[in-house]
Amino acid sequence: MKNNMAKTAIAIAITSLLSACSSTSETTSTTPAYQCDPQMMEESNHLRIYQIMVESFVDGDNSIGHGTGYGTSHHNGDLQGIIDSLDYIQSLGMNTIWMTPIFESAPIDGQDHWADKLDATGYFATDFFKIDPRFGTMDKAKELVKEAHSRGMYVLFDGVFGHHKKGLIKPSPTGKLPSGQNNPVDYPESEEFYSEVAAYWITELNIDGWRLDQAYQVPTESWKNIRKAVDTASQNTTYTNNKGEKVHPLGYMVAEIWNNENYITQTGYGADNNPALCSAFDFPVRYRVVETFAANENSVSNKGGDWLNEGMSMHSLYPKHAKPNLMLGNHDLVRFGDLLQRGNIAEPTDNEYWLRHKAAFSFQAAYSGPITLYYGDEIGDQVDGFSSKSDKNTCAVKGLCDDHVARSSAKIEGITATLTPQEADLKNYVSSLMAIREAHPALYEGKRSHLISNQKVYVDHKQSKDDAIIYMVSTQKTGQTLELQANKIGSKGKLIDLITGQSFSPMGGTYYLPLSGFESRFLKIDEQNDIGPVVPKTDIDLYGDGFMAQCDNPDIKDGSEPLQSTLYVVGDFADSGWDHKSQRAYHYKGNNVYQAVIKEKRGAYKMQYATKGWSAQYTAKGLTLKVGQDAPLIKGGYGKDTAVSIPENGEYVWSLEFTPQGEPKSIMVSKCQ
Repeated sequence: MKNNMAKTAIAIAITSLLSACSSTSETTSTTPAYQCDPQMMEESNHLRIYQIMVESFVDGDNSIGHGTGYGTSHHNGDLQGIIDSLDYIQSLGMNTIWMTPIFESAPIDGQDHWADKLDATGYFATDFFKIDPRFGTMDKAKELVKEAHSRGMYVLFDGVFGHHKKGLIKPSPTGKLPSGQNNPVDYPESEEFYSEVAAYWITELNIDGWRLDQAYQVPTESWKNIRKAVDTASQNTTYTNNKGEKVHPLGYMVAEIWNNENYITQTGYGADNNPALCSAFDFPVRYRVVETFAANENSVSNKGGDWLNEGMSMHSLYPKHAKPNLMLGNHDLVRFGDLLQRGNIAEPTDNEYWLRHKAAFSFQAAYSGPITLYYGDEIGDQVDGFSSKSDKNTCAVKGLCDDHVARSSAKIEGITATLTPQEADLKNYVSSLMAIREAHPALYEGKRSHLISNQKVYVDHKQSKDDAIIYMVSTQKTGQTLELQANKIGSKGKLIDLITGQSFSPMGGTYYLPLSGFESRFLKIDEQNDIGPVVPKTDIDLYGDGFMAQCDNPDIKDGSEPLQSTLYVVGDFADSGWDHKSQRAYHYKGNNVYQAVIKEKRGAYKMQYATKGWSAQYTAKGLTLKVGQDAPLIKGGYGKDTAVSIPENGEYVWSLEFTPQGEPKSIMVSKCQ
């Protein structure tokens, strides 16, 4: 379920019920700090999670099923279908499954078909201590967990701890109930109920943890206490793994917070000295990956390696205990293949379609920390006929809204489908990436030293103890040859390509490495030098030139303004959250220029420049703005947000220039001297 950040003036489709949100402000700690469990944190680096939308996955028992739901699938998926698919999932190299909620979502008398569809998602449960009979039974759920554990795989449930179905919520075995309204519930009053939910399934089924839906609905102090309940239940429970060993459930918890790094920290991770949650999905980097190798849901594309590096550098905004988890898609996002088509980039009949998939997966494979793969993406799945945005008034009926189009029927090789040669090739490539990742700690837990990034390429040095790898990926369709200095990348011998087996030796101290369009290489450093990689220094000029970069221009009130309404810097800032705030209002400075001087925190943000009623919206051409540089200003609209990375804390001036007739002309953000 995603965090709906749409502007208040924009009509919301009926399926926004699936994306209902409520912001929870950061709370002051009232209990002692409780640190993240070191063993769980270390093991979580190994997680290769396969996400399953249960109702749309595989129909393994034709006697049960919801038969309705959002998306284009058969809507009859069940637990038996997941059991039948475990061998396939394991063959991909995935070692964990995460299932969307499988708790009972009982219908209320007289509910309409929209409520029936919502019940199938599982995200508005009525009994958190019972398996939905349309998915299976408690015994079937136990069988599923046992079968997964016998293969050495972890099992994660989906924890919806901030909301439930209105009108029919059943008490816990000890008689507890959530408090307040149904969406969101009240905290800390509901904390004991959801702590019991979280512990119950670990004890009852031996599950290994939770994915946390809309985690911002729960205050950080309560997350800390729920995490304690999960840890305690895990430490008091054992099961037999595939090696015949008695082990404790992992106790991993990963938060869904659909926002930027600062907001994820504020509402999820908590403070350095007082952790709330220990892992959260890396939505910010996910968007940068699809904007580089495909296009995002609003068709923003054509980014390069520098865009990826900027996003990865923003990890420094997280507290030390943070464990980001990178995915490319989920049940609320448009599939990567559909994004390629929406952006008019490539079709499944094009070789480039498959090459771009491979490039994106390679970036994920080289990511330090847990990763998650959404079912179907490993074969480049897409929905036939879906490319441009569907009409928001009819997409829910057709199953083609952006937030559920990816809920298509699973194509599982040998069970529900025979793969095409291209699908099979991509699946085999993903399997090989996962095998390489499993074998090389430099990839899943290594220290990242960034070497090169520009519009054409991205290159990292990754190292964990004696395991050192150069990862590189082309971000363009044409070939190139990279020249890397041996003494700068920490190598004095051969580089071995872990995918192709090729060997590269330096010539005169330089490696010459050919790279085809969207090709990636994982190059193992055969013999490291004594110095290690030399990270190039980057100088960033945050100060623009001219009138629009000046922070002390006086207000002008002489009737010469080209605009009649007040504009605001409106975005996902911590002090405003897409609201029009007085401290973010523009003031006229003369020369057809409006400015707002604001204290900003370091971070990556998305915004538009708009009136209170959104009757006028403006954005930067290309939807990207760099501090200290001007850019063309154009008219904006829903989804046409400007992305800006603020490299350091300080006071900044936001400037908009118009023609005398009020037409948009240019934009700049500059740090104040």
